[in-house]
Amino acid sequence: MKSQKAAGATIVMKFGGSSLATSELRDAAAARVREARDAGHPVIVIASAMGRQPQAYATDTLLGLIERTAGGPNADLLLACGEIISAAVLAELLERKGVPARALTGGQAGLLTDATHGSAKVLAVDPSPVRALLDAGITPVVSGFQGQTQEGAVTTLGRGGSDLTAVVLAQAFRGATLQIYTDVDGVMTADPKRVPSAKTIPSLTFEEVTELSEHGANVMHDKAADLARVAKLEYSVRSLRTGLGTKIGARAPASDHPVSGVATSFGFSFMHVVPEAAVLPGGWEQQAFRALAEARISIDCVNVNSAGLFFIVRGGDDARAHACLEPLPLAVRTRRDCAKISVVGAGMRGTPGVMYRAVRALSGAGVPIIHSTDSNITISLLVPGALAGAAENALHQDFGLAG
Repeated sequence: MKSQKAAGATIVMKFGGSSLATSELRDAAAARVREARDAGHPVIVIASAMGRQPQAYATDTLLGLIERTAGGPNADLLLACGEIISAAVLAELLERKGVPARALTGGQAGLLTDATHGSAKVLAVDPSPVRALLDAGITPVVSGFQGQTQEGAVTTLGRGGSDLTAVVLAQAFRGATLQIYTDVDGVMTADPKRVPSAKTIPSLTFEEVTELSEHGANVMHDKAADLARVAKLEYSVRSLRTGLGTKIGARAPASDHPVSGVATSFGFSFMHVVPEAAVLPGGWEQQAFRALAEARISIDCVNVNSAGLFFIVRGGDDARAHACLEPLPLAVRTRRDCAKISVVGAGMRGTPGVMYRAVRALSGAGVPIIHSTDSNITISLLVPGALAGAAENALHQDFGLAG
């Protein structure tokens, strides 16, 4: 194919690791790129590391080569290799198929970040290196999940950071269309591995995707989803094989269902904190929260009332939470191995009876509710981890998400 400058709107295509894991899938990704180019669209490709552990170049496989658990410059340099390898392989494949292509690191693509290794923040994007390639008729294949500091150090953007790369580059090329390719047909009403009746959601609001991502759905990097929401950058999540998927934008069509999807996170410990003395001077709640904050323990699903403090922590943090609260005159009760089931839907606003239906569904399935919190479009219910599957299926059925 002769190199030429395409005239249509730019398309940013992000391919997840599971969509690049085999030569067959990489062929399918290359076909998507060529199809768009043949239709007259310049294409910017974002590549994630190929496959999942234990595949050789997956992020977790690379991480297993070192003992470091926290981020650092050496670890970031190592982890960035997965996406660089993926970008180079995909660029060479495109070349063989007649599509001029050039692999770039995140830094070469113009992503400037701070120096927070392991979870760097994108400070600015210089689109000129990518634009120069597009103007020359060359398809840039950008290594996702990474950037570069002002001093030239390689940084990574945190788990799922390739989504963030795709969003910031699409935002830099105003008017660009963003397509996120995965191994499923878009955003599902629940995890199909645990809820067999799960189906594709045709459209969602920015806010719904942000909530689903934050509460455990394998939809999109939560920071990327929130950035797209703030930027009002519409996008789609599509199946690599079928092209079917979910459109995400400011508004979704009206629906009879107040709930759009169910998301689940595992591995939580529920903690209930009360004063040991029958009467304790006011301020003990503040002391407890300060101790947790100073220990850098992240808490969620927080409730404060006359019965005490209630919150959840990741299972690995419960012992540390106990340790930092122990010096205070407080009693701490813990229930481990919990799952957080969240029902999300923009239609919940102003709709009475949603909590009643959720409680009814779990009661009918014999699933006890340990704790609950809610916001405008999300209700989160903490349940025993062993009963999470029963809870998901009951909620999915009761809210009519199976169709």
